[in-house]
Amino acid sequence: MARNPEKDAISGQSTTGHEWDGISELNTPLPKWWVYVFYICVLWAVGYWVVYPSFPVKDGFIKGTFNYSSRAELEKDVAKARSVHETELKGLTAKSVDEIYADNNLRQYAMAGGAVLFKENCAPCHQSNGAGALGYPTLADDEWIWGGTLTDIQTTLQHGIRSDKSAETRISEMPAFAGTLSADEIRQVATYVKAMSQGKAEAGPGQDLYVNNCAACHSSDGANPVSDGGPAMGAPALGNAVWLYAGPGKDMSVDMIASQVAAPKHGVMPAWGGRLKDEEIKMLAVYVHSLGGGK
Repeated sequence: MARNPEKDAISGQSTTGHEWDGISELNTPLPKWWVYVFYICVLWAVGYWVVYPSFPVKDGFIKGTFNYSSRAELEKDVAKARSVHETELKGLTAKSVDEIYADNNLRQYAMAGGAVLFKENCAPCHQSNGAGALGYPTLADDEWIWGGTLTDIQTTLQHGIRSDKSAETRISEMPAFAGTLSADEIRQVATYVKAMSQGKAEAGPGQDLYVNNCAACHSSDGANPVSDGGPAMGAPALGNAVWLYAGPGKDMSVDMIASQVAAPKHGVMPAWGGRLKDEEIKMLAVYVHSLGGGK
């Protein structure tokens, strides 16, 4: 390693006096503009530490001369947003869902808010735009297990279905017919239900079993074999090809229907009352009602 700096023959720049394997280190100073910018940044950082929250201390942190708080700023922004929407929020609180729907401005406001709430809370189960999934009802059609009026939907949202969080939750229990009917009888009624969903129901043992065991909840009789369900009891219509446990747009086999007759599945929907504000539930009710022909 060289002890005395010397000029580099090619660049003409002074060296630092360091040399490794014949390679000399040039002593190239930083550009003045870069040095000045660096000093300015240092001064800016010092000033930033003084006026804004910075270093942690024993009882918290240095709050700075500006006493700035990002949380306080957020609270101001939220308060400002609420003041902008104050009129609409008061209307949602004071009016029923039917009155909200009848008011064009409130309906549009509820639809916009409901769309956001649906994506955050409902879409994981009912899918985007209410397309539904296996075991989760489709909301983008006019088939409603518990009724499709605005009030019906609001009640379902508020109290849920078979939820242990609300004493007023909707409850329906389809009995397991495996202990009441024989395997052959279960298959006969399943075959009848399958034919009824296709508009091909015919008189016979399956019809008699259906009338005696199923019609009280799911409706229809031998003279008019078309089941339109029983919304008051949460009994789905069976006179169409809308199946909860076959997935949207898929048909049910006789074996699948027989399985449900023998040992029925019972889904659970959480009660959103207490999780969401009343006005948010109303917004969701209006939005869901609009997805597929609410009644």
